[in-house]
Amino acid sequence: MTHPLRHHRHNRRSRREQCGITTAEYAVGTAAGAGLAGLLYKLLTGGFGDQLLKTLFDHVLGLLGIG
Repeated sequence: MTHPLRHHRHNRRSRREQCGITTAEYAVGTAAGAGLAGLLYKLLTGGFGDQLLKTLFDHVLGLLGIG
C-alpha cells in the first residue's frame, strides 16, 4: 500500500510534466499554423492563387446556376 502523501506528490509532478508537454504542443501547433498561413499567402497572392480563386468562383457560380 502506498503512502497517501507520496501518491499526492507523484500526481502533482505528473500534472506539472503534462503542463510542460501541453505548452510545447501549443508552440509546435502555433509554428505549424504560422508556416501554413505563410505558404497559403504566397500561393494565393501569386499567379497560381489568382487562377485558383477564379476557377473556384466560376465553379460555385456554375453550381448555383448563375454563371
